[in-house]
Amino acid sequence: MGGDTAGLRLAGLVVAWLGGVALQTSQPSLWPAAAYAAGLAAGLLGLLAASRWRRPGGWLLAVAALALLGFAWTGWRAQQVLAEALPAALEDQDLVVEGVVAGLPREVPGGTRFLFEVEAARQSGRPVAVPRRLSIGWYGGRDDGDDAGPAMPAAATDLQAGDRWRFTLRLRRPHGALNPHGFDHELWLFEQRIRATGSLRDGAVVPPQRLARAAGRPVDRLRQQVRDAIALRVGDGRTAGVLAALAVGDQAAIERADWSLFRAVGIAHLMSISGVHVTMFAWLAGGAIGVLWRRSRHALRLAAAPRAARWGGVLAAAAYALLAGWGVPAQRTVWMLATAALLASGGLHWPAPLVLLAAAAVVTVMDPWALLQPGFWLSFAAVGLLMASGSGAQADAGRQAAPVDDAAPQPLLQRLRAALRGALHTQAIATLGLAPLTLVFFQQLSPVGFVANLVAIPLVTLLITPLAVAGMLVPALWPLAAWAVQALSWAMEGLAGLQPAVFTAAAAPEWAQGCGLLGGLLMVVRLPWRIRWLAVPLVLPLLWPPVPRPAEGRFEAVAADIGQGSAVLLRTRNRLMLYDTGPQYSRERDAGERVLLPLLQARGERRIDLLVLSHRDTDHVGGAAALMAGLPVAGLLSSLEDGHPLRAGAVPHTRCAAGQGWRWDGVRFEVLHPDEAGYGRAARPNARSCVLRVEDAEGRSLLLAGDIEAAQEAALVAAMPQRLRSDVLLAPHHGSKTSSTEAFVAAVAPRTVVVQAGYRNRFGHPHPAVLSRYERHGVAVVRSDTCGAWTWRDGAMSCERATARRYWHAAVPPP
Repeated sequence: MGGDTAGLRLAGLVVAWLGGVALQTSQPSLWPAAAYAAGLAAGLLGLLAASRWRRPGGWLLAVAALALLGFAWTGWRAQQVLAEALPAALEDQDLVVEGVVAGLPREVPGGTRFLFEVEAARQSGRPVAVPRRLSIGWYGGRDDGDDAGPAMPAAATDLQAGDRWRFTLRLRRPHGALNPHGFDHELWLFEQRIRATGSLRDGAVVPPQRLARAAGRPVDRLRQQVRDAIALRVGDGRTAGVLAALAVGDQAAIERADWSLFRAVGIAHLMSISGVHVTMFAWLAGGAIGVLWRRSRHALRLAAAPRAARWGGVLAAAAYALLAGWGVPAQRTVWMLATAALLASGGLHWPAPLVLLAAAAVVTVMDPWALLQPGFWLSFAAVGLLMASGSGAQADAGRQAAPVDDAAPQPLLQRLRAALRGALHTQAIATLGLAPLTLVFFQQLSPVGFVANLVAIPLVTLLITPLAVAGMLVPALWPLAAWAVQALSWAMEGLAGLQPAVFTAAAAPEWAQGCGLLGGLLMVVRLPWRIRWLAVPLVLPLLWPPVPRPAEGRFEAVAADIGQGSAVLLRTRNRLMLYDTGPQYSRERDAGERVLLPLLQARGERRIDLLVLSHRDTDHVGGAAALMAGLPVAGLLSSLEDGHPLRAGAVPHTRCAAGQGWRWDGVRFEVLHPDEAGYGRAARPNARSCVLRVEDAEGRSLLLAGDIEAAQEAALVAAMPQRLRSDVLLAPHHGSKTSSTEAFVAAVAPRTVVVQAGYRNRFGHPHPAVLSRYERHGVAVVRSDTCGAWTWRDGAMSCERATARRYWHAAVPPP
């Protein structure tokens, strides 16, 4: 009983640390550095006092001290990261920067992206301070950091890790789109310690110049050599990309189609250097070291074979993680393995759950923001569920009961059957137990994931990955690994063809998430079935969560944060309309796939009743193809010309024209522009923008103006001044100086104008003159680059950057 009490007390101390870390990572803004320094000092003093206080109060004091230490340590680390900021005055200025190419350069359409470690920077000949770690794009004929563009510059094709270069760069502070339930790009940059992004400046006085080859980063140079050797040895580019990802951690080498396939069948986690791969490598290396160690009397005099195998496995795992790029998931696993080895070597026979908690604490000491990553929770939850289900005990019992005579055929068959049962049991536990957590983080599950992982886990971890790594010594193994990858892809494509391959659910409220996680635990814990059946009602709210919808006669509007473009969701009680679909960022990336589909999925949207495409410009229709492929679309309303590719599908199309109108759930929709005569005139696409006015039963109204310009605004003011009046206006043409004329602003008389424009975009939207005009009319301006996604619900407006604010998010002043 005393041992159990001691274990619970130790667990409480670890949980206190983790709680302090979690509390700090939820801060919207950082405290002064002195506050965190004082917290560290107070926490250390508290621990010292608790160590001398033998009564129960000492443990409570230690709990409080560790919570304070976790909070203060994380805040102090965050201060260090944010202190390395790019001065605002240096944004978008020509800077001559010298440094070393870090990591693996990766090809993107029209160019190359790479990490750059700065050694010196100058502006107009004078030294300036810039962040040490930059993410840089080198594109053909462009300097705006967009992936789209002409052919890759010739010099960029010879970019090698470890080379020292001099570049003329234009840098920007970290900034990314911020949408409800969306990917937090700024958090990712923060965790990677990348404190500025930018691109090469074409036509600069100081052209790109390589100063030295192999000036540093020897591990990255080796990684690039291995990646290039795999590409040469394996003819198929898609297969070579998968092998490069598994051998040296180059996830960018996997093509988009393959990532989509792996996600659809639930094995994407196996295609990056994750905890599974690092642990497998440690296990194999430790086993080999143990066997060899026992054969040497001299080695046995230095250390016992189990200890040598244990630490040899940790060192081998660390070496593999370094070769794979020392990514955050690999780092976490190395710290976990090292913690377990340290506890075992110290003679501390802690129960497995306590070892797991201790490993979690060590991981958060090294990387406090690991708590915010799904991989952290999935990794620890998988091990914890296997412990709770009794799998470890079963495995031990099976080993003890196994016959000694391995040559007898019947015992061998028994062991094979036992191994197969164990694999099925383990996979069932992982699939069922982790399903709620997967729904919480990703709002989707793969119904075929159980079978896919049952095939893929042993194939990837025990065959493909070892062959990919061993190919560094014996390149002839890479073609064999490539054959295995192709066989895996063939099997996964067959599973992906089964329907439904992916189950999606809306993002659940916190109470439903808590119930679902408890249900997942009950499904696998060794308890009486009468208790385990409670998992079913607990999980149901997570599978089919309640989704809030507007009341009859009202609508909800969401202007998504999609960069330089337009996309607005309009939801009534039973219908969904999407006005424009955002830009195409490159030939392989668009707002439909990256922003809108995840947003719609998280909102529980199953179909789009009407897709309105205001006009043909790519910043308005760039994501349409991905949306139409990803969700059923009942109807299309647009000004697109006959023969446009987006009209070639089976979706019924109507050409938008003034005078059209309809009513959904008591909400009135009316098209104000263009008129039929406008289609007969030779006009720019902007002039044909579909202008739509929406009004609810209480008179609240929204005007979506597309990219109309001064001439179209004047025509509308002359033809229908009273019908233009609206509470909220989506700024015409993103706030361009060719739109938002004085007469139009006066006629609409909005209380709020929403400007969808990219951060520091190259067009200068919104134009200062336009902003001044709205200010003179007393109109509140909401900008997507400073607001994030904007939501209007029941008369209340909110910005995602305000409601989901964290200290790593950019506090962006207007440029």
